Amino acid sequence: MGACSEDCKWCAQSASLCAPLKPTRTNPEQIAAAAIEADRNGAASFGIVNSGRRPSQTDLDELASASRQIRRQGGCDIQICASLGELDHNTAAQLVSAGVTRYNHNLETSGSFFAQVVSTHSYEDRLKTLRQARKAGMSLCCGAIFGLGEDWEDRAELALTLRDEVCPDVVPMNFLHPIAGTPLEASEPLEPMEILRIIAIFRLVMPNVDLKLAGGREVNLRDLQSWMFHAGATSCLVGNYLTTPGRSCDEDLQMIADLGMHVVKSFTYKAIAEPPAGKSRTT
Repeated sequence: MGACSEDCKWCAQSASLCAPLKPTRTNPEQIAAAAIEADRNGAASFGIVNSGRRPSQTDLDELASASRQIRRQGGCDIQICASLGELDHNTAAQLVSAGVTRYNHNLETSGSFFAQVVSTHSYEDRLKTLRQARKAGMSLCCGAIFGLGEDWEDRAELALTLRDEVCPDVVPMNFLHPIAGTPLEASEPLEPMEILRIIAIFRLVMPNVDLKLAGGREVNLRDLQSWMFHAGATSCLVGNYLTTPGRSCDEDLQMIADLGMHVVKSFTYKAIAEPPAGKSRTT
């Protein structure tokens, strides 16, 4: 974590900042222990994340070691998801061999707006990595961060790109939590009702994906966090995020129980079927 070569304007891990996040490294034993705890708490998948443009061979070897330790735990069937930056054919194949079944690589925003928040790599670079991950046999986790200064046209463009070009299985939705020292530290946070509208629109555009609320949901939705499920979200990231704290798993589980819902390891989201020809839909 930290000392990243990229200049994403929202991220405290960028080495281009005046006071970047101090680099830290987690060993395979710590990763495996965290995954096993997540499994015990009911999580369906566990994300292993690094900083930087692409993974080093050391990153890949340590991930493989952590994966082996996780699988040695009897009864632990948590899905391993990796988010390591750009992939080529070789690195994607190594991840699959290591037991990674899902790859996260967010588009972050629309192709039209991307260059205003990142200059060290291109939108096409991100799309290439997604194609490599899919070709290697991994499912795709690909979403965005909202509140970067994009407008509604950018959000619509992004939703259509995800639906028509990426076809992800999971769409993580992050909302800017401005961090001191980053270029976006003075950004105005999105209002809770605007966030709920974004969720609802993405659900309408992509009725069959898992919409996962992630970073920034606590500080932006505040007392309306539970409304995310009514707006169209189907899951949420639990625990801490890359550079900001989340809330406890117990609090999220209590929220879900209070809504009369329960946690499942996997599901198939079924959209409302189109009515037969000549028939009208009633509600």
